[in-house]
Amino acid sequence: MKLSDYAKQQGVRYETAWHWFRDGKIQGRRVGAHTILIDELPQPVLPSQQQNTVLYTRVSSAENKANLDTQAERLVDYCAARGYRVSKVVKEIGSGVNDTRPKFLALLADPSIGRIVIEPKDRGTRFGFRYIETLLTTYGREIEVINQAENSTEDLLSDLTSIIYSFCARLYGQRRAKRKTERIVRELEAQDATC
Repeated sequence: MKLSDYAKQQGVRYETAWHWFRDGKIQGRRVGAHTILIDELPQPVLPSQQQNTVLYTRVSSAENKANLDTQAERLVDYCAARGYRVSKVVKEIGSGVNDTRPKFLALLADPSIGRIVIEPKDRGTRFGFRYIETLLTTYGREIEVINQAENSTEDLLSDLTSIIYSFCARLYGQRRAKRKTERIVRELEAQDATC
């Protein structure tokens, strides 16, 4: 089969299949100057590979937006090597501490998505990853992490700043609410005293 047909069948870009051929990951031969024929028969699709697989990439700030594409490429290559059929690639900009990222929440809420693939686990969330993993498993879904060790110092500092900001806002917000409540109580007591 032609390399372009092989790439379509595997759900990858032609360039990815060409890199596999060049690196010897798939066997084939050149026929003429511009044609590559693949000798391998496609592997049968296992039930676990038929799941609706979605790739999720995230960066903390718009300054790192270019990293979204490189993350996506690595995830696509990984899924192709595992034989997963990728239905969608989701890219999002937002802190891993932020629990209101709409694209990630939509993936978690969509029951048609059987597998979410991320690189490393903090792309999903900085805290509480086990909760998400356990809940998805309960519903017959999974979140697959391909890189367990990577942590960017810049991302960690950005998330630490977000945490401190969040706690400060809550603390000062509580103080403001307490002062407002005390003022309302004084006003009500004053009204009761005049009546």
